Amino acid sequence: MTDSAPAVVLSADGPTPAQVSAVARHGAAVELDPAMLAHLARVREQVAALAAGDQPVYGVSTGFGALADTPIATSRRTALQRSLIRSHAAGTGPEVEREVVRAMMLLRARSLAKGHSGVRPVLVATIAAVLNAGITPIVHEYGSLGCSGDLAPLAHCALVLLGEGRARDAAGQERPVPELLAAAGIAPIELTEKEGLALINGTDGMLGQLLLALADLEELLRVADVTTALSVQGLRGRDEVFRPELHVLRPHPGQAVSAANILAVLDGSAILADVRREASRVQDAYSVRCAPQVAGGARDTVEHARTVALRELAAAIDNPMVLDDGSISSNGNFHGAPVAYVLDFLAIVAADVAAIAERRTDRMLDKARSHGLPPFLADDPGVDSGMMIAQYTQAALVAELKRLAVPASVDSIPSSAMQEDHVSMGWHAARKLRTAVANLRRVLAIELLVATRAIDLREQAPSPAAAAAIAVLRRAVGGPGPDEFLAPDIAAAEECLLDGTVLAAVEAVTGPLR
Repeated sequence: MTDSAPAVVLSADGPTPAQVSAVARHGAAVELDPAMLAHLARVREQVAALAAGDQPVYGVSTGFGALADTPIATSRRTALQRSLIRSHAAGTGPEVEREVVRAMMLLRARSLAKGHSGVRPVLVATIAAVLNAGITPIVHEYGSLGCSGDLAPLAHCALVLLGEGRARDAAGQERPVPELLAAAGIAPIELTEKEGLALINGTDGMLGQLLLALADLEELLRVADVTTALSVQGLRGRDEVFRPELHVLRPHPGQAVSAANILAVLDGSAILADVRREASRVQDAYSVRCAPQVAGGARDTVEHARTVALRELAAAIDNPMVLDDGSISSNGNFHGAPVAYVLDFLAIVAADVAAIAERRTDRMLDKARSHGLPPFLADDPGVDSGMMIAQYTQAALVAELKRLAVPASVDSIPSSAMQEDHVSMGWHAARKLRTAVANLRRVLAIELLVATRAIDLREQAPSPAAAAAIAVLRRAVGGPGPDEFLAPDIAAAEECLLDGTVLAAVEAVTGPLR
């Protein structure tokens, strides 16, 4: 079911963040490293030997959670693993997006591939086969507390490996799971000791969403620099504040990058050349002048989150875990706190970058602050309302983003009869971050709409990079004129950001933005 994305080889060392996106979003095939499979087989022999002994081992010869001290007879241990998956597949609410489910499955296979879970190679091979067939388990939004892993979401995925549960085919059609597996030539798994627990005890759901959000935010922060530069020209702002000499004086790396991006997009603007000849205005408002400081702080936060994501991507997450000496030890590595914190940090970033963009938009619509633009950029103010309500929509999105910025990771609800008495809520942090990222894109799309119209209403020419952005948008959205149905224009602008065409047009002029 691959697109043009190259295959991803799953080994004990992979995948990379880009490879996770390739599998999750672009259908890249998953191949298995033979050395990794051989290592899994050797580790599995150690687990099988422990399972045959008398020593109690959590999840192998005992129950789960608060039932950890309940011994399970050898004859019932296969049923134990199957029952675990069925009982833990207890999610509810809307379906989780396909790309999230695919990322989650790949990341669970990645953790198992490191050889510290003691599963048979067939488990990893079956996950890869399901991904390659385009089969997507139906996972629900609610069910994970982000501790002991993303139990319910991963259990819904694991249930499909057993030939049960619910799933969709590559075309998105729900079909009976046995039929989907049979059509792909995949045999349902019969779980043995520890394997059910190993399939669900990980942070893969929250990590997958973190990796996807990082990819989106990296692009959206470049977009924010572009829309800032468009707004600076729409507002007849001053470009001196983006000079590199100023930003070395406060050596936050993201700030310097943002300022350089904005300056590159402004290069060659006749509008700003005309502004430099004025002596009436010494400096611009904060939403213009401080844009690099806000977007730069956002970049630095993204870099911190990326560091955490890479560490988690290198981790083996399970409980218990098989150590290199062959022993099995209980642990708390499944706790989602490190991932949950940065998911919350990024929701704050999305809210603030959106908030400053909305303030720039509002300035362009206010005749008292826009330096010569008509009220609300209307064609016939009074008869026409222009972009007035587009700013309302932006404000509504920013208000929602502020609510989404309230951290989930400070909450905890005890579970499993107080055995699991502190949880991370990382899954909740991830779900709200996905909404925040989408809303940030919508806010920037509206700034793009307003700024390009403001530039079109000026007498001087914009910078070549700004002109390239306007040309792309004008293929989908008309320029200044009488009021028309505005919602499709907002949707079209959002699509131009989602498909990357505006950013690509700008970078064709400026070179790659950072």
